[in-house]
Amino acid sequence: MRIPFTKMQGAGNDFVVLDETRGRLGLTSAHYRFLGDRHFGVGADQILTVRPAPAPELDFEYVIHNADGNEVEQCGNGARCFARFVRDKGLSTKDSLRVKTMKGVIEPRIALDGRVTVDMGAPVFALEDIPFDPRGISPQTQNLWLNWPVAQVNTASGAPIVVAVLSMGNPHAVLLVPDVDTADVGTLGPAIQASPQFPQGVNVGFLQVQSRSRIRLRVVERGVGETLACGTGACAAVVAGIRLGLLDDTVDVQATGGTLTIQWAGGGAPVTMTGPATTVFSAEIEIPDNL
Repeated sequence: MRIPFTKMQGAGNDFVVLDETRGRLGLTSAHYRFLGDRHFGVGADQILTVRPAPAPELDFEYVIHNADGNEVEQCGNGARCFARFVRDKGLSTKDSLRVKTMKGVIEPRIALDGRVTVDMGAPVFALEDIPFDPRGISPQTQNLWLNWPVAQVNTASGAPIVVAVLSMGNPHAVLLVPDVDTADVGTLGPAIQASPQFPQGVNVGFLQVQSRSRIRLRVVERGVGETLACGTGACAAVVAGIRLGLLDDTVDVQATGGTLTIQWAGGGAPVTMTGPATTVFSAEIEIPDNL
């Protein structure tokens, strides 16, 4: 099977984007894994699919698969690339879109400078909705919010790892670190992800606060590993930093691949994310029949 695709990236978070507005391609999890494979396929953190609007008040449906082939709820950097894709391919002339995702509706807006702002919706803190299982552990209070120990995950000195937990349409655990360059991301990220306290897995953010308006961030994503940037991870880190009393309401997030600007007014207000979305190339690829 031969299919067209577009390779895009947002702050280094890279994607294969597929157009299914004229009909389904009929791809399986194995096909998505092949597309995401950096040795045998195209290579990407996620595969994004554009589908027709499922309701009159919407413009499109947005489907996301991780490189491991599993469908996931949300991808913020992908949402910006999605918006640029539908404009650049002539699928829409709108500057503002309403797009259905697995977890609800998002509203990306294309600015005059080419950057894209996405209304990511309000953060979710109810533990059962993240989901996060708190049974058998006691939280630590910081600025009237709770940090949760991760069962059987400790620092090199034996101290328990504590994280702030929330959902931005997908589950996140945010860990404060003094320096993201020296943080043990490769060990702690997978260890936290393996915790049974996160029954649907979790994206793990390592947050270094530089000032009340600037942070550095590294994120280990479910089904992907560490990525150069994570849009929902940036949103989750800023929300966590604000709730913990460390950040103001507008924060520049320096990821490995670039900078995102996150705004959140608190409470039930939506989180907005602004950043780049760039097309790398378009081509076709032959997907083997025997996957």
